[in-house]
Amino acid sequence: MPNILIIDDEESIRSTLKDILEYEDYKVDLAKDGEEGLRKIKDQDYDVVLCDVKMPKIDGLEVLEKGLEINPELQFIMISGHATVDTAVEATQKGAYDFIEKPPDLNRLLVSVRNAADKTEMVTETRILKRKVTKVREITGDSPIISRIKETIDRVAPTDARVLITGSNGTGKELVARWIHERSTRVEGPLVEVNCAAIPSELIESELFGHEKGAFTGALKQRTGKFEQANGGTLFLDEIGDMSLSAQAKVLRALQENKITRVGGEKELGVDVRIIAATNKDLLTEVERHNFREDLYHRLSVILIHVPSLTERKEDIPLLVEQFLREIGEEYKMPVPKITKKAMEQLMALDWRGNVRELHNVIERLVILCDREITEQDVISYAVPRKSKKLDESIFDRFEKFQEFKDFAEREFIERKLKKNGWNITKTAEEIDIQRSHLYNKIEKFALRREKN
Repeated sequence: MPNILIIDDEESIRSTLKDILEYEDYKVDLAKDGEEGLRKIKDQDYDVVLCDVKMPKIDGLEVLEKGLEINPELQFIMISGHATVDTAVEATQKGAYDFIEKPPDLNRLLVSVRNAADKTEMVTETRILKRKVTKVREITGDSPIISRIKETIDRVAPTDARVLITGSNGTGKELVARWIHERSTRVEGPLVEVNCAAIPSELIESELFGHEKGAFTGALKQRTGKFEQANGGTLFLDEIGDMSLSAQAKVLRALQENKITRVGGEKELGVDVRIIAATNKDLLTEVERHNFREDLYHRLSVILIHVPSLTERKEDIPLLVEQFLREIGEEYKMPVPKITKKAMEQLMALDWRGNVRELHNVIERLVILCDREITEQDVISYAVPRKSKKLDESIFDRFEKFQEFKDFAEREFIERKLKKNGWNITKTAEEIDIQRSHLYNKIEKFALRREKN
């Protein structure tokens, strides 16, 4: 149901318009002057504003300008009993959706309101779809370390220099990689991602370089690898610290010669690919332990970008919270709740071991479970981890069949262990004492998916 705000200093006009619009199933709020109207625009989300031009204190054109500064996507319909062509032109130039004379023609008013509300919905849905398609959101933060990362991206992106991105799980390494690609001269080419930790060591070479038909059992047809798919674009090797040594040797050769050979093939294929790699490991330590090739490390680390943990940039938390509140509210088509000062202070005081990803999950939980305002107590109830929790006995009432409860418990257990180990399949399988193939089957059965950085 579209939300309408009527700003007019004449009570009779406000009351009449409210009755008409509520009869058409719109939700309507009223403001007696521009100051009250701007306060309401700040505090609530509206689809359309009907605003008088001539009002005391602040006139309608000033309300229009300041209202669009608060919410650039808000649709204003200006109403005036002293309409002139110049006023209508000025209102349109300042961003008004429509201009209607008093007394308004009822049919025209309703058509204009409906079209303005449809435009607001279309703009919102377009932005959501665009974000889902591109998966690229802004790098949010004004802290010195984030400002330096943005500056580095701007300098490095237009080149073909290889970049190694380091940082803990959930800090946003993938987002940095995407922005390097978005700002590069290869933006029209593909960005191909490979999660090196999620692919078994015996399949990583086929995944990267492709294979010929009959190269191994199960190779029923020829397949192109990620290097070929990324030709002319960017190849993002995520969690490269988990790549096997044999695959590392072939990647090194591909970087040296810009050529690859498919598994089971003999023909060399030229590739034009920019490499961006990321890891949550200390690769120099892995080199000392002989788990990572030193020559490959130096090939990859032409440019080093370290993404800090959220604890290292807590001053960015308020910006991230406001961004997540807007995005999650739009995605679920729910009112965006306000957050109190005490609640924000509580969020900033927490130890975010899961970094930005954990913060996003907490804000999503708060949006779903809280009312129009998130309080300090809400944060304590839904975000603060408990060191010891009694089993919630209501969980047993959620399931009628033993198999349903068993599947629920099994899914939660496996997902938690995978997250703990950064989705390292081999490590998780060893820790929970099952075969790796069995773990893959469970992941498929429960449709588990790794969250993006």
